Amino acid sequence: MSFAYPYILFLLIGVPLYIFLYIVARIARKKKLRLFGKESSLSRLMPLFSPYKPPVKLMLQLLAFTMIVLALARPWGGVKNENTVKEGIEVIIAVDASNSMSAPSSDEPGSPSRMRVAKTMLEKLINRLNEDRVGLIEYAGDAYTLIPVTNDYVSAKLFLNSISPDQVPNQGTNIAAAIEMATKSFSESSDIGKSIILITDAEELEDTEGVMEAVKQAAKSKIQINVIGVGSQTPVQIPEGKGVMINPETGEPVATRLNEDLAISIARQGGGIYVNASNKNGLSELEKQMDKVSKTVLESSFTAVHDELYGFFTILAIIFILLDIFVVDSKFGWLDKITFFKKENHEK
Repeated sequence: MSFAYPYILFLLIGVPLYIFLYIVARIARKKKLRLFGKESSLSRLMPLFSPYKPPVKLMLQLLAFTMIVLALARPWGGVKNENTVKEGIEVIIAVDASNSMSAPSSDEPGSPSRMRVAKTMLEKLINRLNEDRVGLIEYAGDAYTLIPVTNDYVSAKLFLNSISPDQVPNQGTNIAAAIEMATKSFSESSDIGKSIILITDAEELEDTEGVMEAVKQAAKSKIQINVIGVGSQTPVQIPEGKGVMINPETGEPVATRLNEDLAISIARQGGGIYVNASNKNGLSELEKQMDKVSKTVLESSFTAVHDELYGFFTILAIIFILLDIFVVDSKFGWLDKITFFKKENHEK
């Protein structure tokens, strides 16, 4: 048996020290009692005093103290191999970073931007991907890989928060490019389940046929495509600077709305589901759909771990403490009523 914190065992020096102090105290007590008379006479004056109870209590206290010290030292009984297997899928999140994502998520005053709603929902989603690998793509007129598929959720969330329409030079909503890049970003293994989560308002789309062809090719590769729609179908204006975005051709404010019909078509063709970001049950529905993707072993490892024994010593310490509490210094009165040897009077 070994210990994680062997230096704590130095506290066991207190055991012989406590025994020594106990013996000194017993000797001093006997000397004081002799001042009042002989020990045989004094014992009749203290009928409830038990000469063997104090040593028993001392033993219980020392045993409890020893068990506590051993438990604190964290004893190890040996080494055992623990096999850790993680099963999951690969998930690539494609985030729309077009200008329309800066628009309010609804027509209600003070509503957050579509991008803010998208980031909040995706951050919650990443927190739920316990054993899956996740990758991140942003797209507007072109698609860019921010982080390849990884188990590093912290980095994924950092890159997610960095997405902004202001940082994308080529504007537009090139969903086809996002799907094609996501398809190429998965690992080459055909045994691993794959899913694309496309978050968009599906607005300003020029090549609808190209998008559906990209979805079709992804479906052939057994890649599930789920779509999260952000915004409402009520047209809203896009903020720009201290005002709103103006169409240079017409001179009128640019209005944008969620193209929910197209988003639903992409999800259906991709074997996934469509959910609106405003739906409180949207994440749960999305998780259920992703659970349909077959999970495979993404990581398997053997770890040598110690067999912990501190719980055993802790239980022993509690038992000895309870016994010490119930053992009193005086005699048990009910023992005096028991006669083990009875003297018989024989009459002649």
